[in-house]
Amino acid sequence: MKIFSVDFVRPLLLFCSLLAIAGVTAHQITYSRSWHKPLDVVVYPINADSSLETHNYIKSLDDSSFVEIDDWLAKEAARHEVSISRPTHTRLGKEVKSVPPDLPTNGGVIRTVLWGLQLRYWVFRNTPDDASNLRRVRVFVAYQQGEDDKPLAHSVGLQQGLIGVVHAFGLPEQNAQNNIVIAHELLHTVGASDKYNFYGAPEFPIGYANPLRVPLYPQRYAEIMAGKIPTSSYSSYMATSLKSVRINDLTAQEIAWIED
Repeated sequence: MKIFSVDFVRPLLLFCSLLAIAGVTAHQITYSRSWHKPLDVVVYPINADSSLETHNYIKSLDDSSFVEIDDWLAKEAARHEVSISRPTHTRLGKEVKSVPPDLPTNGGVIRTVLWGLQLRYWVFRNTPDDASNLRRVRVFVAYQQGEDDKPLAHSVGLQQGLIGVVHAFGLPEQNAQNNIVIAHELLHTVGASDKYNFYGAPEFPIGYANPLRVPLYPQRYAEIMAGKIPTSSYSSYMATSLKSVRINDLTAQEIAWIED
């Protein structure tokens, strides 16, 4: 006699999986945002278009390729009077030979949750080790040569699992802007929210580096979670490097650098 039907067991297993993940996530959020010691950030490159050019680009990367991110975060932490001098330690991980599952473009809540589980399983399969993930962010960067006038896929950063998936250009001249995207998704994993509108323009006041500036325009810097420098209420342009990017007070609150 059947005690449990398949229709009952599957939802139960999904519920138990989500419950276990929620417990781990709660600990990750606590430890990753404590800022008592540097957060370990590992960048795993992926040759997303299987081209020789991208292969050669990845081979040119090393830890120094991402030190700009650590230096920038250290400068921003000092500006916000955070006690830790180096909030992050970013290093290059091994190349990953497969691509992560695609984010559903028109998926509902269930599809998005299932994608999140699928992504975490993919991460487990492709970066298996014994290191604790309570204070380690894994950023998977899918490098490619790209196509003219065609944007790359949307990058994502998940606080659940401390995982980032970045789509970037495998071109030396794009290094500085790639680091902006990596820093943006990294901050998502520790609680920062996007601060641009449906059209990609910075939202006022939350998406401005200095919403109290007089005169308001042009802004001198981009806010990291908006990515663009406003020149008027209807125009803005992309920041070219982290030198022209700031973390505003709201983002600093979200990542537990300053109190609400």
